Amino acid sequence: MVLYLYHQIDRMKHISIIVPRGSSIIDTIIAPYNLLRMANSYYRQIHHTNSDLYQIDLVGLSGDPVQYQGLFSVTPTTTIDKVQKTDLIVVAAISGDLEKEIKNNAAYLPWITKQRIENGADIASLCKGTFLLAETGLLNGKSCSTHWTAHNQFKRRYPQVHLVPEKIISEDNGIYSSGGAYSFLNFMLFLIEKLYGREVAIRCSKVSEIEFDRIDQSPFIIFSGQKEHNDEAIKEAQLYIEKHFENHLNINDIARMVNVSARSFLRRFKKATANTPLEYIQRVKIEAAKKKLEASTLNINQIMYDVGYRDEKAFRNTFRKYSGLSPLDYRKKYNREMALAT
Repeated sequence: MVLYLYHQIDRMKHISIIVPRGSSIIDTIIAPYNLLRMANSYYRQIHHTNSDLYQIDLVGLSGDPVQYQGLFSVTPTTTIDKVQKTDLIVVAAISGDLEKEIKNNAAYLPWITKQRIENGADIASLCKGTFLLAETGLLNGKSCSTHWTAHNQFKRRYPQVHLVPEKIISEDNGIYSSGGAYSFLNFMLFLIEKLYGREVAIRCSKVSEIEFDRIDQSPFIIFSGQKEHNDEAIKEAQLYIEKHFENHLNINDIARMVNVSARSFLRRFKKATANTPLEYIQRVKIEAAKKKLEASTLNINQIMYDVGYRDEKAFRNTFRKYSGLSPLDYRKKYNREMALAT
């Protein structure tokens, strides 16, 4: 069943792809534009019509070309003051200094808010475009995804938003968001299915050779420790965990080592890293196991022992929790020798 965003008789439905100022991932502007144009084309073929289902615009703050990386430029097809009503806003990814880029694009915020609140527009953010969307307050109390490298920064800046870090695709009452980097291509197929129907989405998937129905980014996450905070005692504890993860670690002992009471240690660790100490220990162990699975042919049980697990079931369950795959499936996917053998 095709889920249309809005049913209108008097005008063609409309999609606005934002063209951010400043630093942006240009592919998150151009690829959505081309994929949606492709969807229009296949919709016409399948439904034997000469009319596009959606008008697609690149929407800027002005009509001037926007240059990215000093090399490429995108010229908006229209501007926010000319778009009185749109059905879907696609927020392209911003990059670099996110606080600076949010300020560069602050003029979009009232327009996005108006289109959502007054006109009922759906909104889809790509990668770190979620930061720009979150600035409107429209995500407060809702779930969203963003690139895994920005999870901690996002949590600190927008504590009222429910981040679902493992998801490539998040949907909450007409507000959609995607994980990072080129997973936005999978996300666009998801949106195309919503807008044009599954037959069109599958056609776009096959012609573009983009994997269909991929929704999890857990296998791609690299855990490097959350140290973007100023709590030196917690940083000391993190470093200790990372050096001694293969041993049995007692959280109370670590708290005493950094001269913090156990209760305060738990609270401060969670605030600083967005993980409990136990979660942090687990993630460090699993990241070490992932590297061994990628680079060696060691028996999985040996790897389990090497990273400090003695219970096979606990190891496999925890590994799947943080990687989205079983240890064996992870090795098959990322170990070069295993990949060549298949």
